[in-house]
Amino acid sequence: MRFDFFDKDKDLAFMRLAHEAAVAALRGGNHPFGAVLVDSAGKLLLSGGNIELTERDCTGHAESALMRAASKRFSRDDLWECSLYTTIEPCAMCSGAMYWGNLGRVVYGVGENKLLALTGSDPANPTFDLPCREVFARGQKDIVVVGPIADAELEEEILSIHRDHWRR
Repeated sequence: MRFDFFDKDKDLAFMRLAHEAAVAALRGGNHPFGAVLVDSAGKLLLSGGNIELTERDCTGHAESALMRAASKRFSRDDLWECSLYTTIEPCAMCSGAMYWGNLGRVVYGVGENKLLALTGSDPANPTFDLPCREVFARGQKDIVVVGPIADAELEEEILSIHRDHWRR
């Protein structure tokens, strides 16, 4: 199978790297979202965070920015064998970027519904109520989705920086 290398422990380790990217994005003046791209052998290929504010780019979500960079460096066949780890469930735009970029697997830390509970009607994050699984189900590719993660401690770490950020 394509993603046999991965298990819960490996997924958690890569999710922690995505969380580190989210923390770096926040420290850099952006929203606290992070993502990493990993090949099927477990090699970290790319890491990045949200760049929406500093780049003045409304499409600068961590996942979309990472997919833009990945599509310039790797073939569509290569990306089909990759996993993208992201701290929060991908929005519809980012799910579309993953679909069109031919990503094979996405692993997310916290469901977008939990983010919505924190952000409410904050105009800086008008959250969709559209799970990434539904976006992918409308397409013609069998993209593997894993999430939300089943680790209460890491989930709390991810939610904590959002709780602090969106209360400002």
